[in-house]
Amino acid sequence: MIYPWQADDWSRLQQLRGHWPHALLLYGQAGIGKLRFAQHLAQGLLCEAGLPDGQPCGACKACTWFAQGNHPDYRIVVPEALAAEAGLNAAADEKADKADADDAKKTRAPSKEIKIEQVRGLLDFVGVGSHRGGARVVVLYPAEALNVAAANALLKTLEEPPAGVVFLMVSARIDRLLPTIISRCRKWPMALPEPESAVQWLAKQGVADAPALLAEAGGAPLAALALASDDNRALRDWTLKQLAAGAACDAFACGEALQKLPVPLVLGWLQRWLYDLLAQRTAGAPRYFPQAATSLARCAEKLDANAFNRFSKTVTRQRAVENHPLNARLVFEELFIGYRDLFA
Repeated sequence: MIYPWQADDWSRLQQLRGHWPHALLLYGQAGIGKLRFAQHLAQGLLCEAGLPDGQPCGACKACTWFAQGNHPDYRIVVPEALAAEAGLNAAADEKADKADADDAKKTRAPSKEIKIEQVRGLLDFVGVGSHRGGARVVVLYPAEALNVAAANALLKTLEEPPAGVVFLMVSARIDRLLPTIISRCRKWPMALPEPESAVQWLAKQGVADAPALLAEAGGAPLAALALASDDNRALRDWTLKQLAAGAACDAFACGEALQKLPVPLVLGWLQRWLYDLLAQRTAGAPRYFPQAATSLARCAEKLDANAFNRFSKTVTRQRAVENHPLNARLVFEELFIGYRDLFA
C-alpha cells in the first residue's frame, strides 16, 4: 500500500498508462515514502488483474510472487548497506550480487554505493523476454548511490531501452545524478504532504509531540517517525543545548560525547540549527526547531554575519566528505570550536 499523501501522485501517474516511459525518476525529499511508492507501482505494473486504477489486486500469481520477493520479471537494485538495513535481500537480484558474494563474507563494511557489477547483473535480466508475457520492472534505490562506473553502464541501457522494460529510479538527491541519466528519464517530483495530514498520520502511529518532530524532520512524516524512536535523541537534545549556549558551547565536551555517532548524523543536527539561526535572524521563524525559538533568537542577536557565512561553507565542505573514514572526535571538536567562534 502507498501512504495516504501519495494518492494524488498515484492518480496522476495513471494518465501515463497508455504511453508509459521506459524510465521514471521519482524524486523528492527523503522520508516521504518514495521507495514504497515505487515498489507499489512496480507491483501494479506487473499485476495480471488489470484493474482500471492501476492498483495491484494482491491476489493474482504475479502479486503473490511479488509479495514473496521472487517475481521473475522484477528486480530491485540497492547498495549492500541499505539492503542489509532494510531487509531487501530477498527482493534483490541474486545475479547482481553474485560477483560480490565472496567479498560480502569479509569483514569490510557493506558498500553504500550501487556498483557496476550490480548494473551489469541487470543485463541478463533486460536482455531476455518476459517470463509472464508482460512488463519487466527494475527499481533502483537510491539512484544517487550509483557510482560513476555504474551510472555510465546504466546509461547505455537507458539510451537503447529494451522493449517492455521499465526502470523506476528513486532519488532524494537528484542534484547528485549525472545530467545524462536525468535527461533519459521522465522526471516525477513527489511533494511533501500537508503538515496537518502528516501530523494526523503520525498521531495514528502513536507518535507524541508530532508537530515538533515533523518540523525537525523538515516535514517528512517517515523521517519524523524514525526520530520518535531514535536512540540518539538524548544526545541530540544535549547537543542542541550546547548549540543554544552560543559562545559558552563546550567544543571538547561535544567531541567527547558525540565521537561514537556517525558524522553525517551530527552534521545534520548542526546544519539544521544553522539554518534556523539564519531564519530567526532574517524572518524570525525557525523551521526545524520551533521549540527552541527563544534560544535561537538570543544566539542570532550575537551572531557575526561574516563569520557565519565562512562557517556555513566549512560545514558544507565537511558534508562532501562525511562518509570518508574520519576521526569523528577531531571533526566534531573543530566544528564546535568554529561554531563557538561565531559569537566571539
